[in-house]
Amino acid sequence: MKRLVVLTGASRGMGRALAVALLQREHTHVLTLSRRPNEALASEPRAAGAALEQWAQDLSQPVAVAELLESWLAAQADGGFSEAVLVNNAALLTPPGPVEQVEVDTLSAALRVGLEAPVLLTRAFLRATEPWRVARKVLSISSGLGRRAMAASAPYCAVKAGLDHFTRALALDEALKPLGARVVSLAPGVIDTDMQVQLRGGDPAHFPDHDRFVQLRAQGLLDSPEQAAAKLLAYLDRPDFGEQPVADVREG
Repeated sequence: MKRLVVLTGASRGMGRALAVALLQREHTHVLTLSRRPNEALASEPRAAGAALEQWAQDLSQPVAVAELLESWLAAQADGGFSEAVLVNNAALLTPPGPVEQVEVDTLSAALRVGLEAPVLLTRAFLRATEPWRVARKVLSISSGLGRRAMAASAPYCAVKAGLDHFTRALALDEALKPLGARVVSLAPGVIDTDMQVQLRGGDPAHFPDHDRFVQLRAQGLLDSPEQAAAKLLAYLDRPDFGEQPVADVREG
């Protein structure tokens, strides 16, 4: 039996590391949704029965993407899958600083990619896969900043807090169904990705926590994207996945 994993934001960073790791699992069909597919992913080693399908989709226009995903999933009629998983990983960063200094188009796109897209894609995923009668999971990549505010990061904090609370409420709805999906909004720890580069490059005059992020890297306290991906997939495989809808990989 095959496992279907729909993964957003797979073109680079932790998303790419997740895609690579998933392709090393037998009988896993990976469908990625990214603005620009990563051509190098197609040549990554694969386990027996692993397959990759990449869609070029702009998640800042999430209605069209969600409609496309729902139609595709509905046409699969379960496709012989034993499990279906949606991983909401994509995010769009705004420059560190006060929200009034963020260009309105940049701010709008960040909110759409980081919160509206996961909500709409989750809706599409749940609607289309409910008749499949298989195990279903939704893993949304959150952040400690969804639970602890930080200056100069209001849009990102808002997106992740929204994702956390959406998942809490969604878990209550799914618990009422005979075969409801298991859902988790998971903080992945501190990772050496483009976000960290942007934070370290922020103007200390507008970003009070600048030095803390510089020190995290200097002290070797950042996970690589590959290390973070391994932790996330280990959490996804846990038998108690979904019992705690808002969680952190650093907690037991």
